[in-house]
Amino acid sequence: MNALISKIETHSKDEKIQKPNFNTKIGREFLAFYLQTKFKQILNFDSKQDVKLFNSVKDDFIPNFLNRLVNSPDKKILIGITGESASGKSTICNKITEKIESMNMPISIINADNYFRDISDLIKKYGSFDKLRDMGHDVDAPENFLLDHLYNQALELKEGRDVKIPKYLTNGTGVSVLDTTLVKSNKIIVIEGMATMFEPVRDLFDIKIYVDTTKKTRRKRFLNRAESRNQDMENALKHWNYIEEAGKKYIQPAMEFSDIIINGEADIEYFVQVVEFINHITNSFQNPE
Repeated sequence: MNALISKIETHSKDEKIQKPNFNTKIGREFLAFYLQTKFKQILNFDSKQDVKLFNSVKDDFIPNFLNRLVNSPDKKILIGITGESASGKSTICNKITEKIESMNMPISIINADNYFRDISDLIKKYGSFDKLRDMGHDVDAPENFLLDHLYNQALELKEGRDVKIPKYLTNGTGVSVLDTTLVKSNKIIVIEGMATMFEPVRDLFDIKIYVDTTKKTRRKRFLNRAESRNQDMENALKHWNYIEEAGKKYIQPAMEFSDIIINGEADIEYFVQVVEFINHITNSFQNPE
């Protein structure tokens, strides 16, 4: 990817393509054709790497997405990112945010875990979150999320209206507080978490991304994270066993619906370079004299 970026960055200003009028459909169609060519270049380069970033991209995703940009340029872009626990989706989401913000493009980020239902009464009844889990309560099942609320609020954002999303407290109390955090309807809206690919939410996204990482890597990351937080290792292993089974049932099926499957073990700096390259090609136009 360094070679690919270097090749483009050596172009002089005079070699840049004259910027078309993106306010016209013809101008946007030109941009779509240009971007489709460049995206294919990225995928071809990636396919030759020892550790690929893109495990797969649906054949119709790029033309369909670019067609959407041509015909509905003013609509918000809604991106959904999912993957099993410790797959690296939060890290990737953070890197996407950093790069988009560096391009001075407004972005909103939502963690779908905030749409967990309030289970504080159950935790009080059984004594703790861990005891509730050990009693067989399937905490990651779709019915434990406010999916209709997530769907309605994602739709509001996509249509240009700000919302106040819930806040799920991660202090072990199981408390969820509705209408707590203001989220702006920015041009790009990213929602990450396991609930993004549950019905009916998944149908709202313009880009659906699945972060795929081996069980061995995820387990190592999960237990290292637990150790760094001084969590009891015996209980961490119990919770790992639970989320591994829950992931098979509820998260892995999302690969079928995802437009892009990203390798969660790819070098994060390589991922950043790909995002920078996309930024470069979308801005490699010079204004007409």
